[in-house]
Amino acid sequence: MKIFLDTASLKEIREGASLGVVDGVTTNPSLLAKESGDPEEILLEICKTVDGPISAEVVATDAEGMVREGRHWAAVHPNIVVKCPCTVDGLKATKILTADGHRVNMTLIFSPTQALLSAKAGARFVSPFVGRLDDIATPGMDLVRDIVEIFGNYDFDCEVLAASLRHPMHVVEAARMGAHIGTMPMGVLASLLKHPLTDIGLKRFLDDWEKAKKEAGAKAGR
Repeated sequence: MKIFLDTASLKEIREGASLGVVDGVTTNPSLLAKESGDPEEILLEICKTVDGPISAEVVATDAEGMVREGRHWAAVHPNIVVKCPCTVDGLKATKILTADGHRVNMTLIFSPTQALLSAKAGARFVSPFVGRLDDIATPGMDLVRDIVEIFGNYDFDCEVLAASLRHPMHVVEAARMGAHIGTMPMGVLASLLKHPLTDIGLKRFLDDWEKAKKEAGAKAGR
């Protein structure tokens, strides 16, 4: 499963990129609004930091506006993927943008039928929001499972991008279900490495090594 960071923080993206496991970045207007600076300049810097798909979301709500904004974002850098909401106008815009040769990430997916229509319209990625479904007592991972199963029946050139992953088990479950991509905050990515037994084992190894060096030094001084 490819790992994307869901952030517009250059500090976090640089930190994640240094691990060598980050394949792309997803941003949205809310994430970009948290950062100081021009959004376009931030996105360009992200593209320089991570050589992979970088999602930039449109803010227009009509198809014509989405297409106009999408063409602008796609022209900013070859790595940029246009992010459109899964609405009637978003679907229309996706059809036009993909016909132009631009990649689209259809976001705010909350049902298998939305994902199916998005793939048929030419979207390169569909983003089911796991955590937001969990928030309303609906198992978000069931949606990921359904979409992966449906896509497996057909020859769609569309990847399932599991979004709104909020903790390590979300990542594990998405990977088990065959999601092509999981996007997550830096905090969740960092937590994937953490295990108390690793910390305990490392401390024990280091303590034993220091003890062995001291004993060797004591013997040498006799």
